[in-house]
Amino acid sequence: MLAIENLAAAYGQSQVLADVTLTVGAGEVVTLLGRNGMGKTSTVRAIMGLLPGLGGRILSGRIAFAGTDLLGLPPHRVAQQGLGLVPEGRQVFPTLTVEENLTATAANRGGGPARWTLPAIYHLFPRLAERRRNLGARLSGGEQQMLAIGRALMTNPKLLILDEATEGLAPLIRAEIWAVLARLRREGQAILLIDKNLAAVLRLADRHVVVEKGRVVWTGSSAALAAEPALRDKYLHV
Repeated sequence: MLAIENLAAAYGQSQVLADVTLTVGAGEVVTLLGRNGMGKTSTVRAIMGLLPGLGGRILSGRIAFAGTDLLGLPPHRVAQQGLGLVPEGRQVFPTLTVEENLTATAANRGGGPARWTLPAIYHLFPRLAERRRNLGARLSGGEQQMLAIGRALMTNPKLLILDEATEGLAPLIRAEIWAVLARLRREGQAILLIDKNLAAVLRLADRHVVVEKGRVVWTGSSAALAAEPALRDKYLHV
């Protein structure tokens, strides 16, 4: 589905991506791992067409989704191809209610009958149903993250991208979100995931891509990553 080849990008004179190559297949869960500042969020922004609006630019490489070249497309056109983003920092609409947040960008980009509707999201996250009339700004951080995931799912994406899926959340909320992601995986949802909880991503993901200073330095399965403590110490631990 998603294919990135030799991607390089910069903000002004500062190069942030030098050589990123990764793929995500249908129904696959792939993580993008690395310490802070190594290029993970910049890779997501490049995929979603967000770099130009943030003063960045693609230097070279290729990004394609389901055979469509994404480079040069504005963010709304990228999303229309079937990509749903849960951005770092959640970015819910603070002055809209939970229900308005969910319906504001709702679409059926996956083709066929819409899988994700309001009732389906409320079943997935009962807490959102309880707070459906609350403004986004009145939600806790965990509730906002549930809302951001629900909002992305309401576009019925072929690929769900989560940037820092559980960062800064309470343990019970983190556990609930990991359970939701595990369910989505079982149901065949393709996911590209960034998160620092190595134990959780090793249980969840099919493959992992490790980046260091804007370059992919390792790719492999959960079993292979678990078997390489030296690699984890070198590239993932602070």
